[in-house]
Amino acid sequence: MKLPLNIDFQQVFLHMFNFVILIGGLYILLYKPVKDFMDKRLEYYKNLDKENSDKLAEANLLKQQYTEKLKLADEEIAEKKTQAARESSIRSKEELDKTRKEAQKIVNEAQDQANREREKILAQARNEIADMAAQVTQKILMESAPAAFDEFLDSAEGSVKNE
Repeated sequence: MKLPLNIDFQQVFLHMFNFVILIGGLYILLYKPVKDFMDKRLEYYKNLDKENSDKLAEANLLKQQYTEKLKLADEEIAEKKTQAARESSIRSKEELDKTRKEAQKIVNEAQDQANREREKILAQARNEIADMAAQVTQKILMESAPAAFDEFLDSAEGSVKNE
């Protein structure tokens, strides 16, 4: 059956049928595999993104934990430094006190020794002064002894005569 414009409906239907077969074949051969490939690829990248997000979250958590541990370590170090400074201060005070006691002991011993030396020198000086006084007295007595003896004898004779 032919139409006025020389259109054959059978040919149109055959062409449409061929076109549908071509579309179906292309769909089965090209579109579906490409779409499946693209879906798998999209799923792969979604999984990669999810894994990376999970790893990033885990890394951030680890970073936070390490930061907290470093902060605690810094606090512990500061505390140990403070404690060491206190211990050092206490030890230095103890050493200073010990040194002061030793210095005081040395000063006391030096004062005691100086006092003993002073007493010794004073005793020697007293002895020397006593010896010198004895010598001076002896000289005075020796010089005035004959005159005093004569005077004594004269006075003794005078008192015997008066009686």
